[in-house]
Amino acid sequence: MVGMPHLDTAIDRAWPLIQRAIDDHRIPGAVLGLAEAGGGHVLRHGGMAQIRPEASVMQEDTLFDLASLTKPVFTTTALLRQVEQGRVGLDDPLASVIPDLRQYDVAQAPERRLTLRQCLAHQTHLPAVEPLYTRVHDPATMRAYVLQNAWRAGPAVYSDINFLLAGIALERLTGHTLADHKLAPGFSFHPNPLDCAATEFCTWRGRVMRGVVHDENAFAMGGASGHAGLFGSARALLDYAMGLLLGTGLGPESLAAIRTVVHADRTVGWQVPTPGWHGGDRASPETIGHTGFTGTGLWIDFHRGVTWTLLTNRVHPSRHTDSGIAELRRGVGQAVLAG
Repeated sequence: MVGMPHLDTAIDRAWPLIQRAIDDHRIPGAVLGLAEAGGGHVLRHGGMAQIRPEASVMQEDTLFDLASLTKPVFTTTALLRQVEQGRVGLDDPLASVIPDLRQYDVAQAPERRLTLRQCLAHQTHLPAVEPLYTRVHDPATMRAYVLQNAWRAGPAVYSDINFLLAGIALERLTGHTLADHKLAPGFSFHPNPLDCAATEFCTWRGRVMRGVVHDENAFAMGGASGHAGLFGSARALLDYAMGLLLGTGLGPESLAAIRTVVHADRTVGWQVPTPGWHGGDRASPETIGHTGFTGTGLWIDFHRGVTWTLLTNRVHPSRHTDSGIAELRRGVGQAVLAG
């Protein structure tokens, strides 16, 4: 379905910001997609899917390493469907699903008392991230390490460790690894590299990552983890977001969970607007959004019935450059919602 006229106008306002970032070599390429509950969508693409070691032009259906968009789009959604089926409750402790969690200290280990809701809303004592891949090199031992490690305690922060545990909980509930889950069209844990935008030249793995997960810990987990590993296209993300806007992607209680603030600016799986947030200051209070380290993002404004996704490969060939991605995301959000 083609876009409605005002969607075409909105993408015309937003795209020059992206094209400028491409022309200034701050990002190699991008795909921008907009859709609305009234039934239209528009997509625009430009730049390069890969510049090193070989050149490859960006396509409208290029798959991106979605990085932390895996958290809300896959892990949170899949766990909420388990809740809807009555297999677990959001306020059940992790230990009810993972009985061997911190099994050598069942009486005192604080991880055993954490709930799924706390993990999905980043309301735990767990650290933001740890370089686990430098210590463990096979997926089975990696999972065991995550479960048995006594994590250093601190204030509640946005944490990959929360979703590492949530992903293991999902594996226990479903009986198979995350990589074996059935996904909607346009998503994959095992993409064809030629269909993908390249990410970083990884000094650990000695090559440019293309069609292989950029996140080192997710790679050590076997390529798919609760916090990263999902690949997807802009159209797939718009279809997913439309399901939420139309109330068909999740049940009413699950939709309420992803839209209701648990603490600070976090809901179950998502973030809501605060001053200066990545979706721009024009987003309504009824907006949720999330970003991924590789340069991806998805925002859903329930009040307006509009969703947009900006997918870039801003870490290609290196994360150690000033891509201006935060300002670009905010500028695009402002332009999309200016009408």
